[in-house]
Amino acid sequence: MTSRTQILTAARRLIDQSGWEKLTIRRLAAEIGIGATTLYHHVRDKEDLLFLLIHEYADQIPIPELPSEPRDRMIAAATAIHDALAAWPWAAEVLTTDGFISRLSNSALQLVEAIVGGAVDHGCTPEQAVHIFRSIWYYTVGEILVRAHSSGQRTEEERAADLDAFIEGLDSARLPHLSALGRRWPALAAQDTYPLALSAFVDGLLAQATSATPRTPSR
Repeated sequence: MTSRTQILTAARRLIDQSGWEKLTIRRLAAEIGIGATTLYHHVRDKEDLLFLLIHEYADQIPIPELPSEPRDRMIAAATAIHDALAAWPWAAEVLTTDGFISRLSNSALQLVEAIVGGAVDHGCTPEQAVHIFRSIWYYTVGEILVRAHSSGQRTEEERAADLDAFIEGLDSARLPHLSALGRRWPALAAQDTYPLALSAFVDGLLAQATSATPRTPSR
């Protein structure tokens, strides 16, 4: 008999080894030592398997004690989502499609609820709260994926060569600020600015949503 625990443990092992993109039902069945047909009795397809993994992971993440102040509650919940996905960045890629929220477990949805509820408690309409959550979600997932894709993709020598070529190609007359930054750019870009930027982002979103005369986005 094959248990769900065996299946998910083997799937996590394959993802850690080769990435989630290369995970297939056939390969997972071979890893466990069963036929693919047998495995289909437990999971419908690869997407179903990935969400089972995400559900299991979310259920193991402790929900932090959230502040009572709505704005701080939103920031704490977004930070918890960020930290959980940063430890498992492939899950962020799986969750990039719209409609993912209907596939989440109640454990994961508690943090979504905290952000949406915080926005409503701050004075936003439910519609505005959804838009604010989506904006925070896009920023959070984007930050995680950029960092995940940036790490380990190139050697130090390749990065140094790219930086040399970048600096050499800068036209200081047309690009004075980039030229002045020069070799400081990689170190500055690598700094973790998520907490500071998140606070500013949430403040701006809430201010715009609750303003008596919201600004029309410039075109």
